[in-house]
Amino acid sequence: MSIMRTLTAILLTAGMMAGLSGCATVTMSVPEKSGPETVTEVAGDTAVNEEKHTYQEEVKDETAGLEYWSDDSVAAASIRDYVAAVTDENSDAFIPVEDRLAVFDMDGTLIGELYPSYFEYMMFIHRALHDDTYTAPQFMTDFARELETDVYSGKSPDNPERRHAKFAGLAYVGMTPDELMDYTREFMKTPADGFTNLTKGDAFYLPMVSLVKYLEANDFTVYIVSGSDRTVARALVKDKLGIPENRVIGMTYDFIASGQNMTDGLDYVYTKDDKVILGGNLVIKTVKMNKVTKIAEEIGKVPVLSFGNTAGDQSMAQYTVNNDKYETKAFMLMCDDLEREHGNMDKANAMKKMCDECGFEPISMRDDFATIYGDDVKVTDYERLEVEQ
Repeated sequence: MSIMRTLTAILLTAGMMAGLSGCATVTMSVPEKSGPETVTEVAGDTAVNEEKHTYQEEVKDETAGLEYWSDDSVAAASIRDYVAAVTDENSDAFIPVEDRLAVFDMDGTLIGELYPSYFEYMMFIHRALHDDTYTAPQFMTDFARELETDVYSGKSPDNPERRHAKFAGLAYVGMTPDELMDYTREFMKTPADGFTNLTKGDAFYLPMVSLVKYLEANDFTVYIVSGSDRTVARALVKDKLGIPENRVIGMTYDFIASGQNMTDGLDYVYTKDDKVILGGNLVIKTVKMNKVTKIAEEIGKVPVLSFGNTAGDQSMAQYTVNNDKYETKAFMLMCDDLEREHGNMDKANAMKKMCDECGFEPISMRDDFATIYGDDVKVTDYERLEVEQ
């Protein structure tokens, strides 16, 4: 809880005790509670109840932050200048708290996607080929073997997004959301292939984690808008970023009642013996224009900040900069670090060209990040997994 929020609560309390009607003009809301206070003053410092501890408390100075960025980072300077302007009530660029919305892609923007492919792809490969508790149908096994062979050789199978979206839903049919999240958390513990001292679940870009914290400390509401499965994404970002489940938008499959079978939801009544399980039918793959669609449906406002890393995020970025109500920015990460990451200069140059053409701002992983995963993490060659023929 920030000092400003604490002072607001004190002012509101004093106003109510004096019977002042002007309290209604205060924009920062403080929930009324009949229970114990969550904030106390100890030796002049604010002590926060343990149950209220969040990742935001790590950012003590709301004008600082952005740890792990290079001192001379152009992108970091641009972000700081922007935040300073839009949070200053005396600035023409001021944005009210309720409209400070930032959207982030996940894979390749917040978390690595090169061990050697997306977390979601690697978990599907494990499920279909290497999970002793699950027997995949032959058509799923065939695709998983093709996908595994190609990602380890740096290739891409034909139409991977659509095919993976179809098969991944089927691979987890019957799981409850909690069971799929638990399965994801277990896979997060496995080593990130192509790196030393790194697990898949810890493969977050440290500068981007600090950016999320910095924005939240300055009263931005952060949403994850990912092409990965929403339930999987929720498990990935929950502990590391503290992003609540209702602010994670992702690829969606249908959920049904365990006793529903083939009955239409309009004709079925949920019973005391039911539980919600994954039906496995793809509803939407949230890439490209579908990201814009889901932002409009689920958030209901146009963001003012966007962060992505591929052409799949271009529509979301363009939607953000098209916002004519406020000053906006869209940033794109370039995978141009060949020493601390499995970078690709062809892709990085293509992204730089897109930024120049569209008015987006590039973030160079090589130049803007003081570290990526931490100094103890090193890049290694990929070790090809053995696949039973």
